[in-house]
This record gives sequence, C-alpha cells and structure tokens, in this order.
Amino acid sequence: MTLLKSLFILSASLFMLTRAEALTILIDPGHGGEEDGAVATTQGEAVPRVIKEKDIALSIAKRIHELLQQKNYSVYLTRSIDRTVTLPERASIAEKTRADLFISVHINSSPEGGAVGFETYYLDNHNDVAIKKVEKTENIQSDGENIVVQQILVDLVVDQTVSTSKPLAESIHSELKSDVGRKYKIPSRGVKPGLFYVLALSKRPGVLLEVGFISTQKERVRMMDPKFQDTYARAVVKGIENYIKKRNAKATPRQYIKKKK
Repeated sequence: MTLLKSLFILSASLFMLTRAEALTILIDPGHGGEEDGAVATTQGEAVPRVIKEKDIALSIAKRIHELLQQKNYSVYLTRSIDRTVTLPERASIAEKTRADLFISVHINSSPEGGAVGFETYYLDNHNDVAIKKVEKTENIQSDGENIVVQQILVDLVVDQTVSTSKPLAESIHSELKSDVGRKYKIPSRGVKPGLFYVLALSKRPGVLLEVGFISTQKERVRMMDPKFQDTYARAVVKGIENYIKKRNAKATPRQYIKKKK
C-alpha cells in the first residue's frame, strides 16, 4: 500500500469516528497461530508444559466478548481460535466492523524474576526506556519499509485518538485496581503511553492490556484460573461502560454512543 493511499484511508477512518451512532467494540486477543507471544514452562510437574501468551489472551478476550454481548453491545473478536492474524489484518477487521473502541489483550513477560502487576497502555509518543521493551515485543510483526509508513500514521492517529484513548485506559485501569488488584492483592503498574502499531493501525480509540507476567509462576497460575479471568474481564467491561457513560454525558446528540437495539 502506498503512503498516499494509507494517509487517505486514515483520514476517512478518523472522520467516521466523529459520527458514532451505535457502539461497536472490537476485542483483540494478542498473537495467535504461528505467533506464541511470551512463553513459559511449568514447574513441579512430571511432564512440564509450555504455557503460551496467545492461549491465555484468547481465553480472557473471549470472556470480555461474552460479557459485553450480554449487555447488548455489538462486539467482535479479531480471532476466536488459535490462528495467525497479522497487524494489518487486525486493522482491516476494525475497518470492516466499523469499531468504535479497540481493546487488545496481552500477557507480559520479564527476564527479571518475580515481576508482578498489571498495566494498561494507550497510544501516544514518549521516551520511556522501560516501555520500549514492551513495545518491541508487541510490535514484532512490523519491519522493513512498512515501519516508515506506520510511524507517519502513528503521529497522525495519536493527534486524533489520544484524547479518547487515555480516558478509556484510565477508566479500565481504575476498575482493575479496585476489583482485581484489591481482591488478589496485585500491584498496579499504572496507565502508560505506548507506541503500539496494532493501536495505531486500528485508527480507533483503543487500549492495550497487559494482564500480568507469564514469566512469574504465581501470576502465570493465577491468569490461567477461570475465576481470575472472569474477575479481570468483568473489571474491563465495567471500565468500558464507565467510559461510555462519561463520554455520552459530554457528547453532542450526533456523537452520542448507544448500545445496539
């Protein structure tokens, strides 16, 4: 795709964001198929197993999807099974579904033993070295000449979405702190800006969730627990709904976001 064509599509997509009539939410389970994401090997088992980010992310994403459907929102998944979905394909799904919000679910990892906590990212530029480590992992599909186009797109999208993506991230993270953090005594690692191409290419207000550290056994076991996944998903949904209520309170009639009928 040429740079000119990319910029044209971007401009058209951002224009559509101002005309939200019925709320559509796209849930994006990180990685999948040939991309395992972060991995870890179980300990203390007769036959060690390899635990993969793509599987945990999918399970949590499907629970978020289910809960939002129960509340009568139009909700889609970028993948519902273990399959490869490229960054451009995820962006294409956002276009086809005319998504208003984009929620990407990921699992963190660290070479440092004992890393714990959850964090929430929104698309923005920054100079934080620690955050760049997370970006490098999540942007792994981006290479070559595409990066040039994507970096230009990022700058344009940031200008249009940061004012909505940051409040969305803050609303979700607030619920994660009060529900998940308090119940499981997990520390919050905060709301942070990140240069993630999956958020930029989606061209929608969106966030990237890092649920916990697969590299830390206690967190890994907890994230695989269906009860934890349900608690986490409910907090995310509550955060999304609180964001929508606040946005609707400030919106003009043309911008008002509604559930599907």
